[in-house]
Parts: sequence; structure tokens; C-alpha cells
Amino acid sequence: MSSGPGAASVPAPEPHDSPPARTTSMFSSLRVRNYRLFFLGQVVSNIGTWMQRIAQDWLVLSLTGSSAAVGITTALQFLPMLLFGLYGGVLVDRLRKRPTLLVTQSSMALTAIALAVLTLTGHVQVWHVYVAAFAVGLATVVDNPARQSFVSELVGPGQLQNAVSLNSANFQSARLVGPAVAGILITGVGTGYAFLFNGLSFIAPLTGLLLMRARELHAVERAPRGKGQLREGVRYVTGRPELIWPIVLVGFVGTFAFNFPVYLSAFADDVFHAGAGAYSMFNTLMAVGSVAGALLAARRGTARLRLLIVAAMAFGALEILAAATPTLWMFALLMVPLGLFGMTVNVTTNTSIQMSTDPAMRGRVMALYMMVFLGGSPVGAPIVGWVTDTYGARVGLAAGGAVAVAAAAVIGLVLARVGNLRLSVGWHRGHPRVRFVPRERTEELAPAA
Repeated sequence: MSSGPGAASVPAPEPHDSPPARTTSMFSSLRVRNYRLFFLGQVVSNIGTWMQRIAQDWLVLSLTGSSAAVGITTALQFLPMLLFGLYGGVLVDRLRKRPTLLVTQSSMALTAIALAVLTLTGHVQVWHVYVAAFAVGLATVVDNPARQSFVSELVGPGQLQNAVSLNSANFQSARLVGPAVAGILITGVGTGYAFLFNGLSFIAPLTGLLLMRARELHAVERAPRGKGQLREGVRYVTGRPELIWPIVLVGFVGTFAFNFPVYLSAFADDVFHAGAGAYSMFNTLMAVGSVAGALLAARRGTARLRLLIVAAMAFGALEILAAATPTLWMFALLMVPLGLFGMTVNVTTNTSIQMSTDPAMRGRVMALYMMVFLGGSPVGAPIVGWVTDTYGARVGLAAGGAVAVAAAAVIGLVLARVGNLRLSVGWHRGHPRVRFVPRERTEELAPAA
């Protein structure tokens, strides 16, 4: 894919490995045995992950009575990705993915079990939770880019879009189950058992990794050890518009528009005065939309950057609309399309970046993407929280949506310019049609306008 002016690749990036094949089934990648083992392991593990998130926050709140302490725990879990994310990508490009994942998944399992033992024996202190959160964050520095890039080795480039989409649906489906199960365990027998379940849940993905057939993996060239590989990865991304601009867009959207814990809690409490029940309902409905968005993405055979731009603009516009809704039920119903378009942004960015990246660079590129995507929320949360506290929840949500719309519009124009495209406004079968077309075709399409 050309990265210079006049590149015709911008609206629909082609994979670096080979052209993608359009999928005909929503679950086509599950026909691949190795991916099926990976997917089923993640089903169990993701439920445990969501359970630990809920139990961890509740435990810290119970020990300290401080929301700030909960925020510190979250920050400690994200801090390693912000500090060492790119170094993790360098390691992932050098190492074999399956053994790497066996190590990182085992370390997270041991951390959860250690926290479970401390909690169940009554010896847990808040600093134990801080250390555990930081340890999980350190493992994630390598685990996240390794898991993301391992998908292409499991299914190959032709099924990459489908597999990435199903992974997202998997995670979001667990979001519907995990918190509910965690709530039952916490109220019934205590937080320690939620940590224990998460620790034991790693048996599923570890077993899946061990049962995979190495000969059926798609061979990927590994980067040799050498100096300057971190700088090389940054230069690689910044020199390719099809990589850097989607990452920049996700940075803006993730930092200012994806801070739903701030927005939804403020709407539930301050705007609609409906309490924790409404907050839970908002999150559940958004998760339903996210699952739908991931499954719809699984039906598509390609990941086009034009879809990313449109989805990001629709996501921002829906946030602005939700900010102006007068009733709780109208606001709640908008959570479903918000989840759908938010997941479309996530999946499309993830897939287009992987398909446009040299396999030897994929770990570093995915590490940079995850660093921006995961690191944006902790950075933006204080800003979003200040705007929401000062000017109200409606202004805060509308401002976040406006940032998403503006960023998508500007980056869309930049990509169009890089791709030597122009905006065409015309009629097609009696309906108005707005699209980007190559500059040399503009004159041909002009009479239709």
C-alpha cells in the first residue's frame, strides 16, 4: 500500500499479507480449529475478567470508603501500558506468540489467585490490590499486543476481519454476564470468590493454547533482535497515513467520547435522579449494542477506512443527540446504537490496522494502537469529569460527541487528500449520493449532479 500523495489505498486498505476474502458466514472463522480453541478459552476468561473488575473496585471501596482510591487502582492498571506499551510491542515482534501468551496468561491467573487467598483469609489490604492491579497491567503490556497479533496467525488474512469482530463480540457478551455473576458472588459469599473464579478461568485459554496444532498456524516472520526497533516502529506508523490517522482518530474518540463511566453515572444520578439501577441499565443496553455491532462487523469481509470515518461521526452525533434527550427512556434507548457504532469504530480500526501492517511490525503497531486506545480514557477522564461537574452532564456528553464528530471530519478530509480523492455530490436512482471518488473521475461524474 502506497503511503505517499496520490495513494489510492486510503478508503479501503488492503492487507499486507494477501487480499481479504469476503466472508459469507457471521461465524466463518470458527471453522478454524485453532481459532475455535482460542475463542472458547476467551469466552470463559473474559467472564472472569469482568468479574474481577467489579470485585476489585468494590473491594477497594469497602476497604477505604474512597472513590479516589478506586481511581488510583484503575490508573495503576493502565499505567504500565502508557509507560511500557511500545516496549511490549517490540518484545512481541521478537517472540513466538503462543509461548508468550502461555506465560502472560499464567501470570495473570497467579495474580488473581493470590488476591483471592488474601481476601478469603481476611489479610487483604488496599496496597495488595494496588500491587495486583499494577502486576496485571505489566502482564497486559505484552499480553494485549500478543493476543491481538496472534489472531492473524490463527486464521490468516482472509478471515481476519471476521475473527477480530467475533473477539469483540466475545468480550462484550462477557460484559453482560460477568458483572451479574460477580454481583451474586459478592453479595452471597464475598469478593474473594470472584477473584478465585477469575484465576481459575485462565485454565480455559491455557488449555486451548496447549491443544492448538502448531503446523496449522499461519507462519509469520519474527523481527530479529536489534537496536532502534522502538524508533523503527514509530517511524513505520508515522510514515503511513492508513495507520497513523486511524490511531489519531481513536485517540480523540477514546479520550473524550468513550468516558462512559463519567457520563452515564452523571446522567443516572444528576440528570434523571434514578440511581444505580439506571446506571446498570444504561451499561447493559450499551453492551447489547456493542455485541450487535461486533456481529455485524463479523459479516463484513473488509474493513474500510470510509466506514471508520462514518461510524465515528455517527457515534459523536448520537452522543450529541443523547445529551439533548428529555426523558430517561429515550436516553436509555439511544445506548443501543451508541454501543453499535462505538464497537464499529473499535473493530474497524483494529482490523484495518492489522491488515495494513507488515507481520514483522504487527506487535509494535498494535501496541501503539492499544496504548492510545486504552490510555486515552484515564487521561481524558479528569478533563471530562471537570467539564461535567462544572457545566453539567448534558454539556459534558455533547462536548465529547462534538470532539468525535470534528476529529472524524478532519481526519476524513486528510485521508481523502492523501488518497487523491474528492467529494462527489450527485444523484443515483433518484436519491442523493455523497461519496469520495478519485480526482480523475470527478469530471466523469459531474453530469449526474
